[in-house]
Amino acid sequence: MKEINILPADTFVVVNRTILNEYDRKIISMLYQPIIGSIATSLYYTLWADLDKTELLSMEYTHHHLMTSLRIKMDAIITARKKLEGVGLLKTFVKKDNVNNYVYEIYSPISASEFFNHPILNIVLYNNVGKKEYENLLKYFKVPRINLSSYEEMTSSFDEVFESLPATTYDNLNEDLRVNKTGNIKIDKGFDFDMLISLVPSGVITTKTFSKEVKELINNLSFVYNMDANSMKSPILNSIKENGLIDKTLLRKNVRNYYRYENENKLPSLVYKSQPEYLKNPVGADDKRAKMIYVFENTSPYNFLKGRSNGAKPSSRDLSLLESLLNDFKLNPGVVNVLIDYVLKINNKKLTRAYLETIASQWKRLNVETVEEAMKAAEKEYKKDKKVNDKPLSKVIKEEKLPEWFNQNIKKEKISEEDEKSLKDMLKEFS
Repeated sequence: MKEINILPADTFVVVNRTILNEYDRKIISMLYQPIIGSIATSLYYTLWADLDKTELLSMEYTHHHLMTSLRIKMDAIITARKKLEGVGLLKTFVKKDNVNNYVYEIYSPISASEFFNHPILNIVLYNNVGKKEYENLLKYFKVPRINLSSYEEMTSSFDEVFESLPATTYDNLNEDLRVNKTGNIKIDKGFDFDMLISLVPSGVITTKTFSKEVKELINNLSFVYNMDANSMKSPILNSIKENGLIDKTLLRKNVRNYYRYENENKLPSLVYKSQPEYLKNPVGADDKRAKMIYVFENTSPYNFLKGRSNGAKPSSRDLSLLESLLNDFKLNPGVVNVLIDYVLKINNKKLTRAYLETIASQWKRLNVETVEEAMKAAEKEYKKDKKVNDKPLSKVIKEEKLPEWFNQNIKKEKISEEDEKSLKDMLKEFS
């Protein structure tokens, strides 16, 4: 669903779909916060605090209440809300009117055991906090075990303590009682299982090899490790047992080892997929520049760089650069795409870390957030370099090597069928 522009006057209520306790608070602070950040964590706690005394339903608030409580702007609230939705802690519903009304359903975090065995959250936590802190967290949540082999169990059974007597009539009235609900992480981009099955020898698998649970695991692993059917083939074959079933624990290990081997022993990190909706241009303009902006805004930096490399997977060095621009410099994905395009064009198809980081630092200080702001900043940077360079810049950088969007006349040009097809193909391949 397309993001709706939220105004401070828009109202919301909070609905509790679970049973929240202090242990949940520890899990969110210690395990979820390193992934979603402090602002999203604070938003969750604020919505939790807004519930009434029965912790079922809040009174009606405006979004200005959230802005004043958290001391942040609306765009930061939207980003934080999306992070909570992404990890399954929140569901959002809207009823459109003159003043839009939202319903925020909050859910419990998954248990520590589920978290440390989760194919996505566990890996991202490890990557974000490092080996030492990860081991400390694991040790904190680990349940102590006592060797009971020399003990004899003497626990009473239910029927030893109670007996059944006819006492009263019974109507099932508990349909609406609260249960401990956790939200699911939803990944819309499906894995190509038909391709995978065609790659695996038929005598190795059975009709039960790819169960619903196994398919869900493969889909999650393929997402977090950015692996397609060809890449997943080897780890899966090495995880199939004699009975034709897949050992899920072994599969996790094999996929992780495969990825680390291919990426210089590094583990993956997750970043915001594409430009946030509230920072995108309104769709509708038909000129060439508007179409280019649309591509910058709706393609992830990974896939944009892959497209600019004629479909070749970015190297581990280039991935490290992307991660730094997104995580360390906190540039929005669309802005990173403009920066990549600019540097590739004027630097003979090379991404030089020092040059990229110099521009990234400047853009961060200038608070460049949108694609159009980034394009204008790049044009200004080019003019500045041209002025201070001892040689005429035209001798160093040929005009045709500049990004096409430097030409302001393309605002008036209607996009050609060939360019339209090229842009559509890029979005189709990388969406």
